[in-house]
Amino acid sequence: MIDMELFRKDPKIYNTEIKKRGMKIDTSQGISLDSEKRKLTYKVDELRAKKNEASKIIPTLKGEEKSRVIAEMKETNSGLKEFEEKLEKLEKQYKIHFSAYPNLTHETTPVGPDESGNVVHSVNGEKPEFGFEPKNHIELGTELDILDEERARKVSGSRFVYIKNEGVLLEFALVQFVLNTLVAKGFMPLIPPTLVREEAMYGTGFFPVEASQYYKTELDDLYLIGTSEVPLCAYHGGESLDASKLPLKYTAFSTCFRREAGTYGKDMGGMFRVHQFDKVEMFIFSHPDKSWEEYESLRDILEEIMKSLGFHYRMMNMCTGDIGTPNAKKYDLEAWLPGQKNYRELASCSHDTEFQSRRLNIKFKDGKKKDLVHTMNSTACAVGRTLIAIYENYQNEDGSITIPDVLVPYMGGMNKITRENK
Repeated sequence: MIDMELFRKDPKIYNTEIKKRGMKIDTSQGISLDSEKRKLTYKVDELRAKKNEASKIIPTLKGEEKSRVIAEMKETNSGLKEFEEKLEKLEKQYKIHFSAYPNLTHETTPVGPDESGNVVHSVNGEKPEFGFEPKNHIELGTELDILDEERARKVSGSRFVYIKNEGVLLEFALVQFVLNTLVAKGFMPLIPPTLVREEAMYGTGFFPVEASQYYKTELDDLYLIGTSEVPLCAYHGGESLDASKLPLKYTAFSTCFRREAGTYGKDMGGMFRVHQFDKVEMFIFSHPDKSWEEYESLRDILEEIMKSLGFHYRMMNMCTGDIGTPNAKKYDLEAWLPGQKNYRELASCSHDTEFQSRRLNIKFKDGKKKDLVHTMNSTACAVGRTLIAIYENYQNEDGSITIPDVLVPYMGGMNKITRENK
C-alpha cells in the first residue's frame, strides 16, 4: 500500500503522480473508500468492546438482570456480524483500489508519457567499427553451433532457445566473473527459490499491475519469478533490521520466467525476449538517510561490470511513463548491438524507496526508533542479453567470436569461439 497518512493529509500529491505516469486511477474513489473503511472499523471496534464488556460482567449477574444483558449481547453480536461482513467486503475493494497506486517519483525522474520521454544520463565509449557487415547474434550463434532455436521450438514452442557448447561455457564464465566482482564488494551471494507465494509478488509491487506476465502453478498456488528481486526483497519480510547493520547487500543468480504477454511479434527469435532466462541480480536494504547515495553507488557497480566487458552503452534516466509502479527512479543501461544497429536494454537499476518495505513490513530499528527501510535493486547481468552483446560486439570477419579479456581466465584459457572448436 501507499502511505495512507500522506494520502489522507494531501491526496493531491498522489493525483499529481498518477497524472505524471499517465495512469487512470480515481483518487476521489480512494478518499471515499478510506473514509467508509475508517467509519466501519470504528463501529466494529465499538461493538467488539461492548461484547467483551458484557462477557465479563454476565458471570457476576443473576436473574432478570443477567437475562437482560445476555439478550443485549446477542443483539450486539448480531449487529457485529453484519458490520464485520461489510468491513470484510469493503477491505477487499480497498486493497484492490490502493494496490494500483504507484510510488512517488523522485524529483530527478523526468516527466514523460512513454519511452520518448527518457533522457540520456551518460554515454560510455564509442560505437565499434567493423571492416565488414556485422551479423546479429542469431546468425552468429547458429553458425557457431552455440545457439539452437529450431529444436527449442520443437520442444517448448516460441521464445525458447538451447544455449550450446562454448555458449554454455561463456555463460558460466560470465556469471562467475560477475559474482566474484560483487562478493568482493560486500554482496552476500544467494541462490533463491524461483517459486514464490503471491504475497511475495504483491509485496515487491509486481502484483496486481503485472500479474498477467507471470506463470502460476495452479495446484500449489505458487508463481515462477521474473526476477530474483522478488525472493531477495521478501527475504526479510516482516522483520526489523538492526540499523547499524545497514546497508544489507545481496546478490542472487536465478533462472527467471516471463510470459511476455502483449509482445506478440516483438523481438521474435534469438535470446533477447525469451520466456526463460538467467540473471544475476543485486539488491540493497538501506537506511533512508543514505539510500540515494547508495543507489548511485549501485549504478556505478553496474557500469563497472559493463565497462569491464568493453561495451559501448548509454545510461538512460527513465521517465514517469516508462518506469514500474514501485519505482521512484530508474536507470536503464542500453548497450549498442552492432548486428541490430541499435541500442537495447541490457540492465535496469531501480530505487523503490519504502514502497516495497511498506507492503512487506520491513523496518529498521535504531534504539527505540523504528521506520521503514528503503529498497533498491539492479541487474548485475541479464545473461542472455549480455551474451548477445558479446557475440555482436566481439565478432570477427571470419564468423568467430573473441572472448572478452576479463572472461578468458574463466574459460580455461580459451580466447575465441570458432568453427574449428567443434
